[in-house]
Amino acid sequence: MSQREQYLDLPLEEVIGDRFGRYSKYIIQDRALPDARDGLKPVQRRILYAMHKEGNTHEKGFRKSAKTVGTVIGNYHPHGDSSVYEAMVRLSQDWKVRNVLVEMHGNNGSVDGDPPAAMRYTEARLAPIASELLRDIDKETVGFIPNFDDTNHEPVVLPARFPNLLVNGSTGISAGYATDIPPHNLNEVIDAVIKKIDAPDVTIDELIELIPGPDFPTGGIIQGADGIKQAYRTGKGKVVVRGRCEIETLRSKREQIVITEIPYEVNKASLVKRMDELKLDRKVEGVAEIRDETDRTGMRIVIELKKDADSIGILNFFYKNTDLQITYNFNMVAIVDKTPKLMSLVDMLEAYIKHQRHVIRRAATFDLNKAKTRHHIVEGLIKAISVLDELIQKIRQSKDKKDAKTRIKEAYQFTEEQAEAIVNLQLYRLTNTDITALQQELDTLTKEMTRLEKIVTDNKTLDNVIKKDLKDLKKRFNTVRLTTIEQEVEELKINLEVMIASEDVLVSVTHDGYIKRTSLRSYQASNGEDLAMKEEDRLVGLYEVNTTDTMLMFTNRGRYIYAPVHTLPDIRWKDLAQHASHLVGLDQGEKIIEAMPMRDFNTTEYLIFFTKNGMVKRSELKLYEASRYSKPLIATGLKKGDEVISVYRSNGLQDVFVVSNRGYGLHYSEAEISPVGQRAAGVKAIQLKQDEHVVSGLVMSGEDDDTFFTLVTQRGAMKRMALSLFETAKRANRGQIMLRELKGKPHRVVGFLECSSLEQIVLETTSGDRSLHHPMALSLSDRYSNGSFVLDTDQVGDVVNVYKETLYEAPFKEEK
Repeated sequence: MSQREQYLDLPLEEVIGDRFGRYSKYIIQDRALPDARDGLKPVQRRILYAMHKEGNTHEKGFRKSAKTVGTVIGNYHPHGDSSVYEAMVRLSQDWKVRNVLVEMHGNNGSVDGDPPAAMRYTEARLAPIASELLRDIDKETVGFIPNFDDTNHEPVVLPARFPNLLVNGSTGISAGYATDIPPHNLNEVIDAVIKKIDAPDVTIDELIELIPGPDFPTGGIIQGADGIKQAYRTGKGKVVVRGRCEIETLRSKREQIVITEIPYEVNKASLVKRMDELKLDRKVEGVAEIRDETDRTGMRIVIELKKDADSIGILNFFYKNTDLQITYNFNMVAIVDKTPKLMSLVDMLEAYIKHQRHVIRRAATFDLNKAKTRHHIVEGLIKAISVLDELIQKIRQSKDKKDAKTRIKEAYQFTEEQAEAIVNLQLYRLTNTDITALQQELDTLTKEMTRLEKIVTDNKTLDNVIKKDLKDLKKRFNTVRLTTIEQEVEELKINLEVMIASEDVLVSVTHDGYIKRTSLRSYQASNGEDLAMKEEDRLVGLYEVNTTDTMLMFTNRGRYIYAPVHTLPDIRWKDLAQHASHLVGLDQGEKIIEAMPMRDFNTTEYLIFFTKNGMVKRSELKLYEASRYSKPLIATGLKKGDEVISVYRSNGLQDVFVVSNRGYGLHYSEAEISPVGQRAAGVKAIQLKQDEHVVSGLVMSGEDDDTFFTLVTQRGAMKRMALSLFETAKRANRGQIMLRELKGKPHRVVGFLECSSLEQIVLETTSGDRSLHHPMALSLSDRYSNGSFVLDTDQVGDVVNVYKETLYEAPFKEEK
């Protein structure tokens, strides 16, 4: 065969698939997942067995860790020394393992994530409870297989005389499978095993009375009994784990939060660092100092608060934003019959009990065979002593040991084993007193054989041995519960004042979408003049608000921006604001038409939307409170080609006024508009003809006698009217005429506004010209006049846009 013919021509997919399949099988079965019987992964089992084999047990002195690691690598586990040492260290860490299996002298790491000292510096030995995992391993209780180089043998599983899988839990990731089994209290698990033996049909509810939930070595509080029950029933479930905290009052009437326990597998140093970062970044207010006062007496993290700080709110903030509270996900996967299986609590108890029955029966069988052999020999010795003189004579006449054995076997019908024992008998054993001792031994062996035979043949006796053994273990290794179980998951309520400094600021919003907040100091330094804005842009509103408030900003595309004030960019009065696209992202051509500061959404108020194509919608204000606001949210449903022209906030008892470009106005109560959902499109506001659209939709703020409108046409005409000129009608009517129709060049409404004495109107023309007008200077007109011309449209072009400007100086002047 040529060298070329030695190679197989195989597709890459087949080769990769086959090799990865083998590798996956290996890491699932023999690396990352624990066995359901002893709760150990192979590397852990090999470490414990190697220490047991070398006599490195709890009743003897400590031994260098490096020696143990070398033995494990050389005899059983051909992998890197660091992986073996890290596994060994974990078995000794009392913040990771509920009942440590290895005792270690020296630095074995810390709850802060510090690495352990190198293995040449530390010393270790088996913990007393680990010996219970290995007890009776020499009595053929478990199967053995050849090690990796066939020079030795290692156990397939340990006898595990206590339910280690539940007591110490396990965590691991393999190919396609992961496991997360939390640690439990030894006493409780033993009680559950005994209950399961006594009542094989025991329910999860009955078992939960004995095992209320996990018992983490780091203590803490578990919330969510339903999650525990779900996990115990199915193998998967979710609970909340939080640290144990107390709020202490100091002499200065200030308070401090003291954390004495943290959630399982949380790095304490990282937790304290994260808390400090939140304080430095001013994400949380009211915290004076955070100190880690942990020492040899126990864990203690102190969060010192400022005077009058909201201690509960701050604690809840840390629960929500740090690992002081975590979600623990049960995923109880273990190897059963060489196969990974998602196990319920009942499955785990059954797997353990089945294993124990197997182990105890094999141990009893081993002891029974040993007792039978000894019983047989003792019978021979007693018989030999009864014919001692003849026996000695026979032996003295023999040529050698073999001949002596043959002679006595033929003369007295001794078996080979009895003959061997007799010829090896020491002379001092031939005294009279020894016959009594032998007879006592025979009686004891007879009783022992009867007991062992009963264990082997009778299941009830076998179970009683398991129960007695477990009760003894419970007495010797009695442990108190560290973790508290609470039924419900507490909802975390955080006042906004906890997260941000309360400060009054100004928020400016422009039509083109430029938004900023400005300190009152910056505004007053500029005397409220020269707000930085692009030339073609205009102000939608300027609002004095608190940083704990929220801004709602509505666009012509039927969307809205939800922006907590403290998230808005802080920019000086004279500097250009930041565009909304930096906050959430607006579409091209999308404009902001209205902005509203909000302090409380839990009111009985409504939002009313008017659209260009004659739709109106009323929705409850509380629907617009958002928890996620990284992009614009839907404010109202819009049909194709339509757009929102105005948005108002109402108390539910106000009137609305809708105006079309052809000069028709319709006045009716908002009660005519039934409230609908956030995404609904609403109902018809006014009856429109072809090529007619709505110019303005208003929600009146005052009484009929105090309400005045200003109407502006494209020809530059302007007039002021009182609301009392219009009758209250029904929704979706045609409305009442407000202009006299001209045949030659008819007036068309481009603006219709409700104005007060503090407001002025800006008229914008096709040429870009803007002019300022005071509507209150106009005399009142009737419905049939076309008003007074205030612009020469031949000079500046037709009016295309009309909007109000408020005289802002008055409300914000510095108090003297």
